[in-house]
Amino acid sequence: MVRTFILLAALTALFMGIGYMLGGGNGAVIALALAGAMNLYAWWGSDAAVLRMHNAQPVTAAEAPQLYRMVEGLAQRAGVPMPALYVIHEDQPNAFATGRSPEHGAVAVNTGLLDLMNEQEVAGVVAHELAHIKHRDTLIMAVTATLAGAIGFLAQFGGLLAPRDREGRGNPLGIVGVLLMLVVGPLAAMMVQMAISRAREFEADAEGAQICGDPTWLASGLAKLERGKIGHVNQTAEAHPASAHMFIINPLSGFRLDNLFATHPPTEERISRLMAMSRLPGGASSSSVWVKPGKRNPWA
Repeated sequence: MVRTFILLAALTALFMGIGYMLGGGNGAVIALALAGAMNLYAWWGSDAAVLRMHNAQPVTAAEAPQLYRMVEGLAQRAGVPMPALYVIHEDQPNAFATGRSPEHGAVAVNTGLLDLMNEQEVAGVVAHELAHIKHRDTLIMAVTATLAGAIGFLAQFGGLLAPRDREGRGNPLGIVGVLLMLVVGPLAAMMVQMAISRAREFEADAEGAQICGDPTWLASGLAKLERGKIGHVNQTAEAHPASAHMFIINPLSGFRLDNLFATHPPTEERISRLMAMSRLPGGASSSSVWVKPGKRNPWA
């Protein structure tokens, strides 16, 4: 809750700053009002907005019985309610969780992930996402995605639409301020993602390993995700880079300056930590083998 409050305050201040650059004091007041409305919307509706943004389709137990049973079993082990389950028709293998609370949690997996992984690896990835839901990371992740995207839009198009004369006097900082906003705005939207600590990914990895019962399942899944995204550009994520921090691995191609603002720790380090966990006493529980070993893609 404290992290969420700080983030919302920072984003509100950024909204006001852009409003001031667009219209001086009046612009700042209007931006403050808009930010207040956006904060309320982001708090209550950001999860649904992110799912729509990535064209996530709901999946029922009748449509994907094995996948549904897997998620349901993992949710019971995690001690959280069964989340809503979604599939995204996207070739890049990836997944994310969202929801303002465990009672409103949702897990979305790309079809590319289901095509690539066996059941143990899918279980490891889903367990990681359930850890985010259990830790209530999903609220701040969804709020960040929604507001950062709005800030990027305002910065890019607000400067072009702002009334000004030939000297740019409609903007308090003149034409230089307009150009600065157009350049810095998209970068600011990416930097907001860094408000979410990279440490939460390590925490979710560790918790996810405990939920699925075997750290090597998630380690193997992460390795496949990193290799599998090569050559697969996620166009929706590229169009909405502010949502990149929500995915289990960075979905962006790095064609722009994405790597400078990476919100994910190096995948190699995450795998190394998981493998170290597996070598500890009790690191791979015998009770973890509750899906059929080696069976590939039973839900395609």
